[in-house]
Amino acid sequence: MALHVMEEANRCLGCKKPRCQEGCPIHTNIPEVIRLLKDGRLNDAGWMLFENNPLTTVCALVCNHENQCEGHCIRGIKDTPVHFSVIESYISSTYANQMVKGPAPSNGRKAAVIGAGPAGITVAIILARYGYKVTIFDSRDKVGGVMRYGIPDFRLPDSVLDDLAYRHLELKGIEFRPNTYIGSAITIDDLFRDGYQSIFVGAGLWRPRKLNIRGESLGHVTYAINYLANPSAFKLGERIMVIGTGNSAMDCARTAIRQGARYVHCVNLTDKITASQYESSYAKLEGVGFIMNKCTVEIREDGVILADSCIGEDGKITPVKGTEKLYPCTGVIIAVSQGAESNLVTSTKNIDTSKAGLLTVDEDGHTSRPGVFAAGDAASGARTVVEAVANSKRVAEAMHEYMQTLPMPVTTDYPDVPVDDTLDASAQTEQII
Repeated sequence: MALHVMEEANRCLGCKKPRCQEGCPIHTNIPEVIRLLKDGRLNDAGWMLFENNPLTTVCALVCNHENQCEGHCIRGIKDTPVHFSVIESYISSTYANQMVKGPAPSNGRKAAVIGAGPAGITVAIILARYGYKVTIFDSRDKVGGVMRYGIPDFRLPDSVLDDLAYRHLELKGIEFRPNTYIGSAITIDDLFRDGYQSIFVGAGLWRPRKLNIRGESLGHVTYAINYLANPSAFKLGERIMVIGTGNSAMDCARTAIRQGARYVHCVNLTDKITASQYESSYAKLEGVGFIMNKCTVEIREDGVILADSCIGEDGKITPVKGTEKLYPCTGVIIAVSQGAESNLVTSTKNIDTSKAGLLTVDEDGHTSRPGVFAAGDAASGARTVVEAVANSKRVAEAMHEYMQTLPMPVTTDYPDVPVDDTLDASAQTEQII
């Protein structure tokens, strides 16, 4: 592994105007990281990666490198680009084992983060570096959000996320409150009441987008976001049809094969696969088939009815009547994107949203309500992990600037009440008896 990494590092030309860095959404200083590695300064390279991108171990595995850093590499014009993903993964995973530094000195202020996905984790880490007491609230039981529940383990092992949670959250004193849906029993108003001076909304898109066709509620049908969260819970048989050809569809198709399906096909409206070439090539290699230029018009117990698709003058894609055919299958996975949940928004006063239910924010993440910020999927719709990190870094700095303008918070309405220490004594007495 190390030899291969060094071979890739030695291929880097160290460009004065690094196209790879320009192609990276978070502008990782790739030439400098590689230079430090080649000079034997792996720890310095690791520190640089994590300081710029707290989720570097994740991005090294799941980024769309072919269209970002590696896709912009000057070597890729006439040759194979430098595979920085391999270099980043080696440096970050090796250096991560040495990250044992505890929390920064407290500045006496608290901030709340809603959502333990890439955006929320990034904001929490940056605010913790400034000394804020941060609590992350999430409706799921573990940290990671879509990274854990929407990306298969063969692409992003849970162990990577578990280590990230330990190194970045537990060691830094960031509290995690699982299985807590903000907008239900607890609202944003409750968070402000309890002394959080600023609130970040980084909730993911967990509401599946429907096809709105007959048969969508049948028992052998599910949505991608539900399937990927726990694929072993579904019994979809050996012949599966995946509606969609995005990266999530590829994840579903490849997961279905690993769950025992023998025949898996992805259906697309047009003749262009929307997933990255990297992901679709792996799907094809593993035996996934593709049915192109088809509209899904109905789902039946014994299969899916598809029709030829036609693009009208208005750009709308519609089925061609008379071309309907039944494609037999035992299970259907609908993978046509997700939308925003509404409870958080409807339970919060004075907060504006778009028609799609996304939070309306400015370039620094301010919502229409003072003290409430947002980024990631909750504000911009579905984006990549690295894009969420890049946007959230900027928003975290804006939250820091905002909270520094506020007076120090009052910790409690009852500061001088006496302490009742008899409960422990009585419990010990009961145990002795």
